[in-house]
Amino acid sequence: MNKQNIQIAKDTTPRPTREGQGGGSVSRLFKDTAIYGLSSIIGRFLNYLLVPLYTHYMPTESGDYGISTNVYAYTALILVLLTFGMETTLFRYANDERERPDTVFSTGFALIGTLTALFLALIFGFITPIADRLGYSEHHEYLLMMSAVVAMDALQALPFSYLRFQKRPIRFATLKLLFIFLNIGLNLLYFVVLGKTSVFYVFFINLLCTSLITLCFIPGMFKIQWHFDGALLKRMLSYSWPILILGIAGILNQVADKILFPLVYPDKAEANVQLGIYGGCVKIAMIMAMITQAFRYAYEPIVFAKAKDRDSKEYYAVAMKYFLIFTLLAFLCVMGYIDVLQLILGRGYREGMQVVPIVMVAEIMMGVYFNLSFWYKLIDRTIYGAVFSLLGCAVLFLVNILFIPRYSYMACAWGGVAGYGTAMVLSYIVGQVKNPIPYPMRSILTYVAMTALFYWLMTLVPASWTVVLRLALNTLLILLFCAHIYWHEIRKK
Repeated sequence: MNKQNIQIAKDTTPRPTREGQGGGSVSRLFKDTAIYGLSSIIGRFLNYLLVPLYTHYMPTESGDYGISTNVYAYTALILVLLTFGMETTLFRYANDERERPDTVFSTGFALIGTLTALFLALIFGFITPIADRLGYSEHHEYLLMMSAVVAMDALQALPFSYLRFQKRPIRFATLKLLFIFLNIGLNLLYFVVLGKTSVFYVFFINLLCTSLITLCFIPGMFKIQWHFDGALLKRMLSYSWPILILGIAGILNQVADKILFPLVYPDKAEANVQLGIYGGCVKIAMIMAMITQAFRYAYEPIVFAKAKDRDSKEYYAVAMKYFLIFTLLAFLCVMGYIDVLQLILGRGYREGMQVVPIVMVAEIMMGVYFNLSFWYKLIDRTIYGAVFSLLGCAVLFLVNILFIPRYSYMACAWGGVAGYGTAMVLSYIVGQVKNPIPYPMRSILTYVAMTALFYWLMTLVPASWTVVLRLALNTLLILLFCAHIYWHEIRKK
């Protein structure tokens, strides 16, 4: 830790006042989104260096990249279970004038710590039957390493959220980027310099990097005024359990296809190969997830503090509009330069590039659904979110189970659109009845229509055109979209 962070850690008085936490201006939202985005977008961009690394050193026929995709899908689901919705719950109760933020944090952390200890005891005590059931009978070490990783990630979740509550995006970004740089450096060492080609080293490096970041939190944890409040925990659990269901359904919408694929694909030997191709191509579409994540990190703490203001609903409506504008611009940029971006992947993986626009649309829907979710969070009716997400998840499961055997990973991509689309539409319709927010739908639909038109024009370019000509036309369309944003949004304001 540097001197500045040590000084901050020594301050055991209540963290920045709740008025300071609010800061609910759009300019503050953009500023924090930029900083959180630095750690998220740059980190993910640097992680793209690992995609060509893995797809070149782990050829499709090995199935190793498919194994990585499958195991990481399980860890994402387990992480949601272990954190138990406490990240959002922290913001809800730490912004309550009747509660002390340190007490809210320590009470939530005690719950996560207990769940994590039980999880590790279960895994290490029953590793053989678990590995056999998941198809890793000969590789117990994969599951043991990633279980330790997900346990440490769960323990880091609330400290990272507390940094967001405290409005300390620099500290947050520093730790996130430290993990990324260390992870990339070790991967380059093992795969390029030492010539390793096994997925074992992917998991092993993740374990090392996650352990280091966990250690970085320990000094600050000693500065917390620890106090467990049983009555507070009951209130937090009553708020968080629907968020847990919401989180499970939400993460299943993201990873269920990668979990189900090896289970329902008819050719078991080929399943990891096809899943590896899909997993590699999905990485290119993940720029939308980066934008959504960066926006969420900045926006979520502000929402609860802003709720008491008279103009809160207008603020939420404007934030939704600008979120959608930037995600649609990102979609056009990715699709406009897909000829270049596909070079990230090894040649054997590029046959799955047709899933990229579909997965990006699904991610946009997920981001819109996240924005819509605050109407029920702010009135403490998170049960609605659980219902919407479960229905969306049911649709996704149905599409994947029915169509993976016939359409392979294309069914996974369209399943995401169907699942997120269901949850998004239901949340909007019910929300406008229960807690209406004046979203500028005319303006929003105009941007959606423009994006669809420009993407359609991009697809009409003849295959006989050179890459340079295609990129030139696509660049022109993207600039026209930017000009529309400037003329109708920036110039007027």
